Order: sequence, then C-alpha cells, then structure tokens
Amino acid sequence: MPVVDNAIYRGGRRVATPASLEETFETREAHGGFAWIGLYRPTDGEIDALASEFGLHPLSVEDAKKGHQRAKLERYGDTLFVVLRPARYLDDVEQVEFGELHVFIGPDFAITIRHAESPDLARVRRRLEGNPELLAKGPESVLYAVLDEVVDEYVPVDLGLENDIDEIEEQLFSGDPEVTRRIYDLASEVMEFQRATRPLVGMFDALERGFEKYGVELELQRYLRDVKDHVIRIVEHGDGFRQLLQNALQVHSTLVAQRQNEEIRVLSETALAQSEQTKKISSWAAIIFAPSLIAAVYGMNFVYMPELDWPWGYPFAVALMLGFAAGLYGVFKRRGWL
Repeated sequence: MPVVDNAIYRGGRRVATPASLEETFETREAHGGFAWIGLYRPTDGEIDALASEFGLHPLSVEDAKKGHQRAKLERYGDTLFVVLRPARYLDDVEQVEFGELHVFIGPDFAITIRHAESPDLARVRRRLEGNPELLAKGPESVLYAVLDEVVDEYVPVDLGLENDIDEIEEQLFSGDPEVTRRIYDLASEVMEFQRATRPLVGMFDALERGFEKYGVELELQRYLRDVKDHVIRIVEHGDGFRQLLQNALQVHSTLVAQRQNEEIRVLSETALAQSEQTKKISSWAAIIFAPSLIAAVYGMNFVYMPELDWPWGYPFAVALMLGFAAGLYGVFKRRGWL
C-alpha cells in the first residue's frame, strides 16, 4: 500500500496509527475524531476503496485517478476536493519542476494524494502535530497547513525565476546567441508557474465565501487569509516576470536588428571601397594599355612601316604614347576615378 502516514486525531492529538486502511475505517468509528490519510501515487483500486468508505463524489474520484489536472477547488456537498500544483526550483539545471497534489477534506477526514516528490507532507504533519490547538480545529487545519506549505515552496521558485531573468538581462547585451532560446524556455516556465499559482486566488476567495456557512473558526480564517496574501504577491511577481520577458524579447529583437544594420553598413562600405579600387586599377590599366599598344606595333620589325625612315619617327612615337597616357589620365581624373 502506498500509505505514507495514517493517523486518527482527536482534540489535536494523535490517538491511533492504524496499520492499514481497513483498520483506519474501524478505528475512526471507535475513537471518533478525524482521520488523516496520506498516500503516494495510489492505484485506482485504492482510490476506489477510499471513495467507498468516505463517500467521495465520482467526478472527484475520476479526476484523482486521471491526474494532470489544473489547480482548482470544487465542493461536493460537505466535501472539498482541491487540486494543487506544487513546484520546486532545481538549481543544478536552473529549471522548475511541477508536481500535483490532490486533497479531500470532509467533516471527519482529510486525504492527501501526492503524485510528485514535493511538497514534504511529512513536515506538514509534524508541524501540525506540534501545534495541537491548530490541529484540534479539524480537517480544515490540514487544508490550511497543506496550502501554506505549497505556497511557501513557491518562494524559492519565485527567487530562482527572478535570478534567471537577471542573467538574461546580462546576456542580452553580451551578444550571446543562446539568449533567444533561453528567453522562450523561461517564458514557458513562467506561464506554467502562473497556471499553478493564479487559480489559488480564486480558490481562497471561494473558501472565504464558505467561512460562515461551514462554520470555519475565526483563527483558521485568519491563517487562510494570511496565506492568500502570500499568494497574491507571488501572482503579482509572476505577472511582472512575464512582462519583463516580453520586454527582453523586444529588446533582443531590436539589438539583433541593430547588429544586422551595422553589418549591412559595413558590407556596403566595403563594397564601395572595392568599387573605388576597381576604378583606379581599371584607369591605370587603360593608361598603360595605350602606350603599350603603340610600342608593340613599332616593335614588330616589319620592313614597310610608316615613319621608319623619318628622323622624327621615334620622338613622334614617344610623344604619341605620352599624349595618349596624359589624355586618359585627364579623363579619369575629371570623372573621379583617380
């Protein structure tokens, strides 16, 4: 049996620790008080046994069997069915791990069904057993203590997410290419965290509306309102985290666009500089080509060539080459190629 702990309480004290669920049912009838049964990942048959003994509503039993429920509070007659999404921050991988916890609260019983490693309900039980006055208020005190533990465990998650966002802000301006993926991953975690925490505000509102109808003691009402205040602060932080991540994504997009514009500008300047160099090279090639062409013609050593017998033929050829070169130089200089 996946029973983590099983006890009968009367007057805020543990009066029996049954060895099995069957013994719990018998002991509760014999001693009175209320039973607190803590289970860890029970089978469908074990949940059915609890449902039969404590008269749990079929819809709540179906949800408890299926799991993967959203955080919610539902009332079936005089029985409360509460689904919580506890969370813990894993420092080694910088990720948030979410679990699921089902709580049934009736007039004379409290049933907790844990589907993850957190929260530590053994610590919750020890805390309540160390405060008999609070435990004497009945199964509602168990609900308060469980809610308080779940909300307290949200605080390290809140701090871990805040630290991750601070690191992202540093990555944004360092040009880290992995920052985009981290923003999206962290945004998913924040959204999941909001889905776990935001419904709690409505759940506490629903509990408050039933305080008078179900005779919840004044001191316990104060405790629950205190937990609600903590929840509201955590929800507000979650909203702030989401806005910060949206801003970070916008800033990242702007920085990427700026870097791309800078790269395009550099490429354009480089292309322009290369074009100017090409013009200069082409201009000098043309200037050198004209004298080379004339010199090549006169270097063919043909017998019948113009000006070979003319005394001024050589000076004329040199002057022609210089004239062509000077003319081309002037043209290219005027056009700005040189």
